[in-house]
Amino acid sequence: MVYKKQKKKRAGLIAAIIIVAAAIVGVGVYFGYRQYIIETHPLKYQTYVEKYSAQNGIDKYLVYAVIKTESGFKTDAVSNVGARGLMQIMEETFDWIKYKRDDNDAVYFDMYNAQKNIDYGCWLLGYLYEEFGTIEATAAAYHAGRGTVNEWLSDRRYSSDGVHLEVIPMPDTAHYVDKITNALKTYKKLYDNDKN
Repeated sequence: MVYKKQKKKRAGLIAAIIIVAAAIVGVGVYFGYRQYIIETHPLKYQTYVEKYSAQNGIDKYLVYAVIKTESGFKTDAVSNVGARGLMQIMEETFDWIKYKRDDNDAVYFDMYNAQKNIDYGCWLLGYLYEEFGTIEATAAAYHAGRGTVNEWLSDRRYSSDGVHLEVIPMPDTAHYVDKITNALKTYKKLYDNDKN
């Protein structure tokens, strides 16, 4: 009888130890994962992002999502098609923005400069958001071009209302838009205290 009580007591103690150990491991995994997410979604170039996102009426977390997706926060990033800098501005796009802004002193090499790149990238995002009005269409236009997105929005196969893209027919653009929207959600979840 005493042996059975000791055995039962020992089993209860072992179960309690296992539960505590599992809880400790769970908490460690959660905080380790959270730290990993924070490290992969940093708030670099905060002064420039906040200044130029505010000037152009766009969500600063959208800017961070674009920078993370486009360059991984590397100022010297160059894509396989020649886009430069943090927000990966193509030369033709740079020339168009420069013309629209009457910025005669700018040169394409400036796109390696964090401040100038974020300034131009935020201007472009603001312009696209004003034209399209949704994050998805704005991101699609940033990736595939305004003309392409306007064609998609006017095609009932891709947009039932001419505003929202229900289908993005280019897989690489669809993937890009998913990456931007997921990064945006993560940034808001991590840093937007108004939403927490």
